[in-house]
Amino acid sequence: MRNKWLGLVLVAIALLALPWLAGAVGNSWVRILNVALLYMMLALGLNIVVGYAGLLDLGYIAFYAVGAYTYALLASPHLTDNFEWIAALAPNGLHLSIWLIIPLGALVAGFFGVLLGAPTLKLRGDYLAIVTLGFGEIIRIFLNNLNAPYNITNGPQGINMIEPVHIAGVSLARSTEIGGLVFPSLHLYYYLFLGLTLLIVLICVRLEHSRLGRAWTAIRDDEIAARAMGINTRNVKLLAFALGASFAGVAGAMFSAFQGFVSPESFGLMESVIVVCIVVLGGMGHIPGVVLGALLLSGFPEMLRHTVVPLQEFFFGQVLVDAEVLRSLIYGLTMVLVMLYRPRGLWPKRKGSSPLLKVSAP
Repeated sequence: MRNKWLGLVLVAIALLALPWLAGAVGNSWVRILNVALLYMMLALGLNIVVGYAGLLDLGYIAFYAVGAYTYALLASPHLTDNFEWIAALAPNGLHLSIWLIIPLGALVAGFFGVLLGAPTLKLRGDYLAIVTLGFGEIIRIFLNNLNAPYNITNGPQGINMIEPVHIAGVSLARSTEIGGLVFPSLHLYYYLFLGLTLLIVLICVRLEHSRLGRAWTAIRDDEIAARAMGINTRNVKLLAFALGASFAGVAGAMFSAFQGFVSPESFGLMESVIVVCIVVLGGMGHIPGVVLGALLLSGFPEMLRHTVVPLQEFFFGQVLVDAEVLRSLIYGLTMVLVMLYRPRGLWPKRKGSSPLLKVSAP
């Protein structure tokens, strides 16, 4: 037990010091860490749907978009500029607290998760994947066209002038001095995203070891047998969609605050594919594996972006292949090799590792 607590303390110190170590190399690496944490939130939510319940969702990025636009509409002058009655109700603009917007974004995204799950309860496998894929594209097209006759999303131009996160009157968009130490804006967002990610991890662990988590696992392994054992598969599936979408809504709200701008182009099909790849690559149903997958798939391409050109110049004296093309080629080839030789993911869950499955010896 002492070694366990010592390990937790060392991990906590490493996480707290990580942005400072990355910042010593360059601020771009701190930004990469922030993006990795956003992908972790997304992947942990999708892990509930794909890893626990076994429901293949290719339109998951739609809930990310819902959360992002919820924050953008409530933390920007867009609504007050385009709707007179909203301007009359809030003459000084909408400046809702972050602690209100985050739950609201999760709630709205969860509602859309139920909206997707309700008509697809009887679908499985490829059919479910196609329907969810269509749902994701429908949301993106709606966001792209909801600028007439009423300008709700500003169409393809997106929404800008989004306010940053304010906590206790402190704006995370500016460097802040705390206890004599100056925290840059990227570091402040890192600690916020880290706290939310750890909260989501805690919720996922509790869900995995709960009655609901066991019901998801039963449905994933054999839905017919689960129904025969008395599990209400309809409600359990809806809960999986709703909870997974809620986490995506929180990540979307943080993305909107972090970027200060959102547009439909940020929520294309490729983003859904990347999140699915994170879950599959790391290890479906295994939280540490999902975290590892998010770190690799968000950091590895950026590492290649910074090393492909210098390596070509060092070995050949010139750039033979465009950096973006070579980066995509190496990225894709790595994914193929991993799936060939580690089909269960880089860090799969060991069979019988769950404490719920352990039986004491007589």
